[in-house]
Amino acid sequence: MNTLKEPYDFPVRENTKSYLEILNVETGEKRTLATFNQVIEAPNWTRDGRLIYNSGGYIYSIDMNTLKINVIDSGFATFCNNDHVLAPDESHIAVSHHTFEDRQSRIYIFPMKGGNPTLVTPMAPSYLHGWSPDGHTLAYCAERNGQYDIYTIPTSGGVEKQLTNLPGLDDGPEYSPDGKYIWFNSTRSGLMQVWRMNADGSEQTQMTFEESNNWFPHVSPNGEKVVYLAYRKGEVEPGDHPANKEVELRIMSSSGVKSRLLLKLFGGQGTINVNSWSPDSKQIAFVRYELK
Repeated sequence: MNTLKEPYDFPVRENTKSYLEILNVETGEKRTLATFNQVIEAPNWTRDGRLIYNSGGYIYSIDMNTLKINVIDSGFATFCNNDHVLAPDESHIAVSHHTFEDRQSRIYIFPMKGGNPTLVTPMAPSYLHGWSPDGHTLAYCAERNGQYDIYTIPTSGGVEKQLTNLPGLDDGPEYSPDGKYIWFNSTRSGLMQVWRMNADGSEQTQMTFEESNNWFPHVSPNGEKVVYLAYRKGEVEPGDHPANKEVELRIMSSSGVKSRLLLKLFGGQGTINVNSWSPDSKQIAFVRYELK
């Protein structure tokens, strides 16, 4: 693994093994694709059979057939967290990179084949989560004036648009495949729950009503299913999604029918921060952890 050197001082979760795994949501069959002796996070599934993940501030790809790993050249953006998202045509990747000057997260875009990043959000902190299906807009969580809300911005940069403004943390915005909705998670009702709104921010609707803290809803490519991460009530604060916890992967229909359990695992931060559905909407990739 490439390691960061000062002055970045990247935070490291030591003594942790990572298991990159795949789960068939229809049959329940699970398999381990690869094991790492360091933390990896947040797989994206590409149409050509790779998984994109981050580790130690860098972005990597692993071929699911050969298991060959390559680092993606991200130029100066070597302090990336687990908020990377692929362009709809997979020609580019957008990342949240912590800049050297103030160590605040900002959003950048660079080619999937590698290259220098282009800044999209001068204001910080900004944490990426969604790319609109038409390729024109990014959705993200940002702290402005002490409040975390959902914002959108053109991929070319410009003026950001605030979509939420109620008390509580709003996070994890992700577009539905048809571009009609943005799914997100919010503490506005007490516990962290899954919500959905129109892409313009209207009609904000609660979609889960469970006794757990639910994070990072990811919509399947066919638009029919939503997978999310659930923490047990009382084990974490509603606005926190730490690593190294007993968590659940849960699934529900995009119409909001009651969820069901997919899998229990030791994970949390890094497990499914980004959309990791397979192109055929039958499988998801995720990361499970083990303390050495």
